[in-house]
Amino acid sequence: MDGASLASGFVRNRRFGSYFDAGSVLDCDGPRKAVSNEEELGQKKRAEDDWVTVLISWIRILICFVVMIFTTFIWAVIMLLLLPWPYQRIRQGNIYGHVTGRLMLWILGNPITIEGAEYSEETAIYISNHASPIDIFLIMWLTPTGTVGIAKKEIIWYPLFGQLYVLANHLRIDRSNPAAAIESMNEAAHAVAKNNLSLIIFPEGTRSKNGRLLPFKKGFVHLALQTRRPIVPIVMSGTHLAWRKGSLHVRPTPLTVKFLPPIKTDDWVADKIEDYVKLLQDVYVKILPEFQKPTPLI
Repeated sequence: MDGASLASGFVRNRRFGSYFDAGSVLDCDGPRKAVSNEEELGQKKRAEDDWVTVLISWIRILICFVVMIFTTFIWAVIMLLLLPWPYQRIRQGNIYGHVTGRLMLWILGNPITIEGAEYSEETAIYISNHASPIDIFLIMWLTPTGTVGIAKKEIIWYPLFGQLYVLANHLRIDRSNPAAAIESMNEAAHAVAKNNLSLIIFPEGTRSKNGRLLPFKKGFVHLALQTRRPIVPIVMSGTHLAWRKGSLHVRPTPLTVKFLPPIKTDDWVADKIEDYVKLLQDVYVKILPEFQKPTPLI
């Protein structure tokens, strides 16, 4: 086993500590005068706890940002030195993800349960639901070495991370029109098959605002038809509760990441694309908790 693999394995196998929510306080009926001072102190203490909790969360996010700048700078230098070797840049991008993603999650402090880890080393198309920035850290940490991401071409304009994404030789697609998107998907499939890579993609195409599963796009099925890679679903739950959209308060909510057994695509045919999309979406609908299932139709 080479040094890069050892470093990757060491980081991926470290354990998290546990964090617990403060106990709730119920408002009971009773003589107001007899307990007024006690209630006032209790309310003040709860307000202080909330303020302290939010402040700690802000500090953790700030530390995450500083750490990401530091690790991004280090790996940017490494990848610049590896410009003539595209595959080595992909490997280094994965190692960067293992290190940085693991550090981010350790700093945020959410307890994490990982199920089906034996399926996380397949050469496959990995798909995942997406409802929180935490999903990105989990994907960076848990996808195997030799995996490329696929994102919109505009990611290059994201400060630091976007430039490293391009340096790491990950794939970008042009979503400006259907013809450009199809051509980009074909190029991505060719690169994956030619270099024997795995691929990670969010089939919803965007982040869910409320944690509920969105309809799947067809792109991952087209990639499966062209590469014949098996599909490994990754089901994440709790991440949208831990870090809500538009908030800077990361709560100590437990997170669950479940890798499901690979779904073979060798016998898939082009005229059943809609069926395959529904098949995979139904897998998520069955496993996700009720509050993350798609919005019920009225």
